[in-house]
Amino acid sequence: MAGSIISVINQKGGVGKTTTVINLAAALAKKGKKILVIDLDPQGNATTGLGKSNNDEEKSIYNVLIGKTSAQSAIQESAVPGLDLIGSNVNLSGLEVETANDANRAFLLKEILSKENDSCFNKYENIFIDCPPSLSLLTVISLVSADELLIPLQTEFFALEGITQLVKTIDRIKINLNPGLGIRGVLLTMFDKRNKLSSQVDVEARKHFKDKVYKTVVPRNVRLSEAPSHGMPCLIYDKNCSGSKSYVNLAEEFISQSNQSMGSAA
Repeated sequence: MAGSIISVINQKGGVGKTTTVINLAAALAKKGKKILVIDLDPQGNATTGLGKSNNDEEKSIYNVLIGKTSAQSAIQESAVPGLDLIGSNVNLSGLEVETANDANRAFLLKEILSKENDSCFNKYENIFIDCPPSLSLLTVISLVSADELLIPLQTEFFALEGITQLVKTIDRIKINLNPGLGIRGVLLTMFDKRNKLSSQVDVEARKHFKDKVYKTVVPRNVRLSEAPSHGMPCLIYDKNCSGSKSYVNLAEEFISQSNQSMGSAA
């Protein structure tokens, strides 16, 4: 069986969600982990950020969800050894309308992940799902499919207010569709140590989410913003910048979390 399936989610755009998927996945792969990224955002930014085309109709999660392509044939290797991808394209935005009469549409991805578990997914230690920045059907599909959630939280005004709505949605999903769903961690992003507000959000987030907040904080960093336009994770683009180093630190925290949960399950 595949390792933990983690949805990286925040209904607010521009919080570092896709940046986190790409760079945490790359950092884990560089530490020898076998990782799959599923791009569930019609914008396809995780796809292009890993050097693949978001115009590829055949190798897309949309075709997998509608049964036109098998998951096995949609998986692409990225330039980072050990990091694979099922990409996305704009067709995915039509899924909500196209599946309007399907009562089980929230389970589309979960069924594929469990059905193909004995073949193409069981080699991965983690599967990361990049969610769209909205509380749409695609977000529900990812919440139903996930074992755990990683929530990037930008250290800016109103950040925590937006999270309240997300937590309510998570609670509804847990009650009705996925009772085992839990928050693995909250990651503070776009941190600016010169800005008093960043520190205030840091304190408030830790008060609210307690030990769920990672010790690692991701700084506001130009190189993190530049890397996607070159079709590569920041760890490849500039491994020595502060942004890359923060994701290497996050990967170490993430691995120690996994080791602890395996230890407590044993």
